[in-house]
Amino acid sequence: MAYFDHNATAPLAGVARAAWLQAQDEAWQNPSSGYRSGARVRALLDRERDRLGQLLECAGDQLVFTSGATEGANAVWAHLAARNSDSARVLVNPTEHSCVLEAARRWFPGGVELLPVNGNGVVEPAALQARLSGGVVAAVAVMAANNETGVIQPWRECAALCQARGVPYFCDAVQWLGRLPAGGLGGVDFVLGSAHKFGGPKGTGFLKLPAGPWGRGFVSLLGGGQQDGRRSGTEDYPAVAAMVAALAESESCYVLQESGRLQWRAQFEAAAGAALPGIRIVGAGADRLWNTVLVILPEGAQARWMTKLDRRGFQVSTTAACASARGRSSAVLAALGVPAEEAGRALRFSAGWGTRPEDWQALLAALVEVRAEIGAGVA
Repeated sequence: MAYFDHNATAPLAGVARAAWLQAQDEAWQNPSSGYRSGARVRALLDRERDRLGQLLECAGDQLVFTSGATEGANAVWAHLAARNSDSARVLVNPTEHSCVLEAARRWFPGGVELLPVNGNGVVEPAALQARLSGGVVAAVAVMAANNETGVIQPWRECAALCQARGVPYFCDAVQWLGRLPAGGLGGVDFVLGSAHKFGGPKGTGFLKLPAGPWGRGFVSLLGGGQQDGRRSGTEDYPAVAAMVAALAESESCYVLQESGRLQWRAQFEAAAGAALPGIRIVGAGADRLWNTVLVILPEGAQARWMTKLDRRGFQVSTTAACASARGRSSAVLAALGVPAEEAGRALRFSAGWGTRPEDWQALLAALVEVRAEIGAGVA
């Protein structure tokens, strides 16, 4: 099977599997236990926290290990809501992942203002600056890279504007991590990461907190008081070790290969445009992740395309995996003004570091075959 759904989840990296197995064999004890072996696991856990901090360029004690980005997003908004009045106003990019958007609306009912985006779905810094000048803002949320389109947001510029105004900035870096360099994200106030997007295990992630007053008093889960009281529950050291191993490998071995992968993506898009007249690439005019292509197909329902591609050995998705599983339309495409009928013809292809040029070529050949079948009315 040719796997083109890495934005939904990536296969477990070899280094992550090795780290997890070693930790399960040698350091499986509870890090909170008072005996020596437990204390040893606690020291190993702190070491991994510091390693992750070095990759992000922040202090290790600013990091909280979580079950993933959804937990982190809910915890950040709950924390910010507790620090603000019921009338507080937050600015949110309308193409955020649903875990960020829905949690914002839950904790700031009536206070969520959607930022304007251009035709590619990019929040332009000038637009953010204008909104920040329009009154008191409790927080700003703009992701690093979109999970459906791959469009890259100007997160560094957004962070600088928020810092200048004294406004907390919240950045979902789930799709960025493992694909582009992580350095600099440690300078952002709140950052989400999810291990299974870059070759770590599912059910493991992290949240980066600000060092100043905005992070003070943060509590995600109550209970035993682990992680300095910020997130209770027995820490899963083997999963954390696997997550950090996967990210470290991406940083040292892969992210510098971005330019070559961008060429492969561009070659695929150009060839697809020639072979499939009427196809449209969403976000084509913006900087995008090297691995992601979201297309509007010229005809045929996306479910038919997916089924026919699956039969040919290609695993792709409609848009976000969570939306596809529930049969929901894409909120990202809706925010970009894509009509529902066109959104119903959208497919997302997301590659990994192991994807080869010939895999992209084979995918295109399969797309051409499927379009011929759909055009001929073949079930």
